[in-house]
Amino acid sequence: MRTLLVRGLLLGLLAGLVAGAFAFAVGEPRIDDAIALEKAAAVHEHGAAAEPESAAHGHEATHGHESGTHEQESGTHEHGEEVGRGTQKAGLFLATGLYGLAVGGVFALAFAGLRGRVGPRSDAALALAAAGTAFAAVIVVPFLKYPANPPAVGDPETINTRTLLYLAMIGVGLLSTAIAVTTARSVRGGPWARWPAAVLAFVVPVAVASVLLPAVDEVPDGFPATLLWQFRLTSLGTQLVFWASFGTLFGWFCDRAARAPAPS
Repeated sequence: MRTLLVRGLLLGLLAGLVAGAFAFAVGEPRIDDAIALEKAAAVHEHGAAAEPESAAHGHEATHGHESGTHEQESGTHEHGEEVGRGTQKAGLFLATGLYGLAVGGVFALAFAGLRGRVGPRSDAALALAAAGTAFAAVIVVPFLKYPANPPAVGDPETINTRTLLYLAMIGVGLLSTAIAVTTARSVRGGPWARWPAAVLAFVVPVAVASVLLPAVDEVPDGFPATLLWQFRLTSLGTQLVFWASFGTLFGWFCDRAARAPAPS
């Protein structure tokens, strides 16, 4: 158990860094584009709000301009105190590395519980199957209902509600997986009977939850659809890179350890 846990932590960290490299190369340009749009929209709104004042009141408009200039200087100062994009990009690898550590540890414990009881007998096949199942349940299921959004998309006041809904879909994915595994083990017959039953047992709860849970659509008018879906696909791709690399590495090392000759 200790060896599996250490292996999961180290390989999870490695897979997290690989996923971070993918997100840095493919995802960060999309975030930069979204931030640029957000800043442009803020400048446009500020200019549109100042024009009526300028047309109606000359002296008040002058005073408003001075006040607005002060606010812009203050806003610039405050923005300078925020975390810069360079720091955020560097922190991306820290975040994906910590994510890999956490997932790797949990996965190793779950793998130890499944080993020899559920799934393929080969460690490599079991690791890939478990990683693929986790990716489907924890990543794909909530993504289909509540996909990731770039900066400038989403109301800050609803972040708690959106987080709870996302966690609820993760719970649905995990519950559906448990139901599918139980169904597959209880169905008599060959794979031709077990696999369709398992897939149906997984899809039905997910579909019901997707219909019953409220939709969230906070994409502002005029936001480029191409940029939105590029960001969402990149987010999903980052997770795919992580789970594919982690499942492959974990299974390979487990299979290699199982084939190693016992010390005499």
